[in-house]
Amino acid sequence: MAFRDKKSKKTQELETLKGHSLADSAVDAGAVDVSPATASVAIVPEEPTPTTGPIETRRSNYSRRDSLRGETFDQPEPAAMLTADRLLDVRPRNRPAPEGFFRRFVYFVTLKLVNPGDSNKVRERKAIDARISTHFTGGAKFVPVLTRKGGVGKTTVTTLLGMALALVREDRVVAIDANPDRGTLAERVSRGTRFTVRDVVNKAAAIDGFTEFSTMVSRDATRLDVLASDSDPMLSEAFSEGDYNVVADMAARYYSIVLTDCGTGIVHSVMRPTLQRASGLVIVSGGSVDEARLASETLTWLEANGYGDLVRNAIVALNTATQATQLVKLDEIEQHFKTRVRHVVRIPYDPSLAAGSVIKWDQLKKQTRTAARLLAAHVVDGLAVAD
Repeated sequence: MAFRDKKSKKTQELETLKGHSLADSAVDAGAVDVSPATASVAIVPEEPTPTTGPIETRRSNYSRRDSLRGETFDQPEPAAMLTADRLLDVRPRNRPAPEGFFRRFVYFVTLKLVNPGDSNKVRERKAIDARISTHFTGGAKFVPVLTRKGGVGKTTVTTLLGMALALVREDRVVAIDANPDRGTLAERVSRGTRFTVRDVVNKAAAIDGFTEFSTMVSRDATRLDVLASDSDPMLSEAFSEGDYNVVADMAARYYSIVLTDCGTGIVHSVMRPTLQRASGLVIVSGGSVDEARLASETLTWLEANGYGDLVRNAIVALNTATQATQLVKLDEIEQHFKTRVRHVVRIPYDPSLAAGSVIKWDQLKKQTRTAARLLAAHVVDGLAVAD
């Protein structure tokens, strides 16, 4: 029994010694030497890895936030990382000088250290300008202006809308008179040429650039181009679907927005290609009972003929300068159309418009220009959504 206890104690000491050795040393598999003769095991500690700092994480998906944290990437930084928020210095002295005498005086007298910024009215105007000047992709955008009732100011609204667009946008805007009943759109701007849509159709093969096409349109001071309809009623009636497609294809080459002043004949052959090309729509309504009803029936006809999406994205221009406007509840008319279209814009009475002659933007009342700009902003908003 003494011999067995002695052996057991010896075995326990050896196992304890081996346990401490293995725990305190890292075993390198390549350094274990097992010899049949000696049956000994050589344990060599692993060389510690020198550390010179934290290990860098390299990624391929760029993030501005991760870049600011000091992370590195395994590819060059893409151009998309050069955003305006990152590059522009927005300190007061680097922001644009405010408008208005007092605000500009404070800005410059403090050596640009104090920038009070623009007033609320100026900011609102610039916000509308930004909406109107929205950039489009995918080719020209066609916007018909129509109604089934004559004499409600459809041609006037087309002119105001075109002027508001052309005055702000950097690209080209054209208004085409597609009224088969001898339209008067060209009479709303200073006539610079005697050419009409008929000349464009007849000379289409010879027009190979904007220089040639520009000789056939009249350009207003706002940079709006207007293509007149035929002055001869007999020729106007002959303006067909094929003729409109020729003119529209030509205009789409050189303009970003093409307004079409349509006639009252909604079932005329020209109306089909006009609506098929449309990216937006403006319905003009007068302020009387029958004018509002006919405008609403125009929407109903469009919905029944497969243009429901166009109607829901449409804008109604409510012309309050027509007869009997003072006798009806305009708020009720406006509320009705708001249930059917995207927005309603009221066009106020203006003596410069009531005359029915050439429209000069600078001579319009301020509220008229504001309404036209608001109409343009709503139209562009819809074009941007459909883009």
